[in-house]
Amino acid sequence: MTIQNKLRELNISIPDAPAPVGDYVAFKKINNFLFISGQLPISSDGKIIKGKIGKDLTLEDGQKASKLCIINILAQVRKALNGDLNKVKNCIKITGFVNSSDDFKDQPKVINPASKILSTIFGDNGKHTRAAISANALPLGVAVEIDAIFQVE
Repeated sequence: MTIQNKLRELNISIPDAPAPVGDYVAFKKINNFLFISGQLPISSDGKIIKGKIGKDLTLEDGQKASKLCIINILAQVRKALNGDLNKVKNCIKITGFVNSSDDFKDQPKVINPASKILSTIFGDNGKHTRAAISANALPLGVAVEIDAIFQVE
């Protein structure tokens, strides 16, 4: 089954890759490695999930944000690979930054849905190493930011 069919089955629509919000590139391919810059929880209609989890937002809000981040990562991967997500060999690592209150301790639970999407789409090749880090603030006041490293054809 192709990646596109799996996405359809999961009812996941990959938007056009968002432009960087600063002076950097959204992705960089070096040999068979694809590095994706941090992606924010911005939906295709431009809505942004902002706030601090554990204060302004719930765990579930954070999980929705992490899903949006990973979908935007997939948009960057698709753009980098000229539209062909089947060229992904492995997801090596993701790093999730969670804008959370001082007493919030469930950063890994916030990032779990993003990890689940990758393993569901790419199978064992989507299983990756990971860090889930608390942040005092993130760009644009977003709830979550995730970056990623892939091995590609």
